[in-house]
Amino acid sequence: MARVYNFSAGPAVLPEEVLKEAAAEMMDYQGSGMSVMEMSHRSKVFDNIIKEAEQDLRDLLNIPDNYKVLFLQGGASQQFAATPMNLMKNGVADYIVTGQWAKKACQEAAKYGKANKIASSEDETFAYIPDCSDLPISEDADYVYICENNTIYGTKFHTLPNTKGKILVSDVSSCFLSEPMDITKYGVVYGGVQKNIGPAGVVISIIREDLITDDVLEGTPTMLKFKTQADNDSLYNTPPCYGIYICGKVFKWLKKMGGLEVMKQRNEEKAKILYDFLDQSTMFKGTVRKEDRSLMNVPFVTGDKDLDAKFVAEATAAGFVNLKGHRSVGGMRASIYNAMPKEGVEKLVEFMAAFEKANA
Repeated sequence: MARVYNFSAGPAVLPEEVLKEAAAEMMDYQGSGMSVMEMSHRSKVFDNIIKEAEQDLRDLLNIPDNYKVLFLQGGASQQFAATPMNLMKNGVADYIVTGQWAKKACQEAAKYGKANKIASSEDETFAYIPDCSDLPISEDADYVYICENNTIYGTKFHTLPNTKGKILVSDVSSCFLSEPMDITKYGVVYGGVQKNIGPAGVVISIIREDLITDDVLEGTPTMLKFKTQADNDSLYNTPPCYGIYICGKVFKWLKKMGGLEVMKQRNEEKAKILYDFLDQSTMFKGTVRKEDRSLMNVPFVTGDKDLDAKFVAEATAAGFVNLKGHRSVGGMRASIYNAMPKEGVEKLVEFMAAFEKANA
């Protein structure tokens, strides 16, 4: 069967080039006589894989030397707890709630201290990003938390909040490596890789070194201490070796493509094709305020549940898969991550135009 156009929000489409390389190395990685899946994480061969992956990521994002890069497990959701456990020195944190994941992170933090919801867009089903230029930042807040791109709702912070000098913590799971980032503006950046970078099972954390200490909340599990992971270069226990290996290949692919400036241009082009169609369509409507639209996740609806279901079924039959929207929003959602070719978006728009005509 031919490959489909996979619009899944995650686990998501990966570059074909990377999949082919991994397939070619499956039985014998670079003359080792075995697969990366089978080798010891303490071996010289794997040590090279993880070190090279880290260096390539540092190059792509221009990560300063005073930030640690960690390849962890437990997904971004595990960082919802690890963040307050490691950073809540005063027992207070401010959360900007722009979607399901920020909301869950806020609820998790409330188990360990005072989690203040200082801004939210829940009043309009998270269809916009609140104005964060002058927020009531708590004087004793240990950090300010955001989810930078909201996978479910299709919104993105195009301007970072004014944290008034407080540490910014950001979950970047669904916009990771889709465009350049100034890492120095953050204390902690983390993201699950299963959307833009690799297979599910790895979360990458980039943490400023002064935030990695032994001064953590009492009862913090050894595995959830930033210091445990940083002191052991992500090798305190067996890491998700194969996932890290694929991430490393994607980093090389990104460098080969020209880096994150080029990816940003490509992603803007792809998103424009879809948004331009939605803006002129009489049947399909985007659900997000224009100025807050994500380049990665594009939710849209017809306004008729039966028509939405018909569209998803026919699109799937035509090879455009995983377009059903998240249950909390309904409708459709096209996730157009780095590895989605422009052609995939163009063909989707052609299909949507034909569907609109046939069902007008």
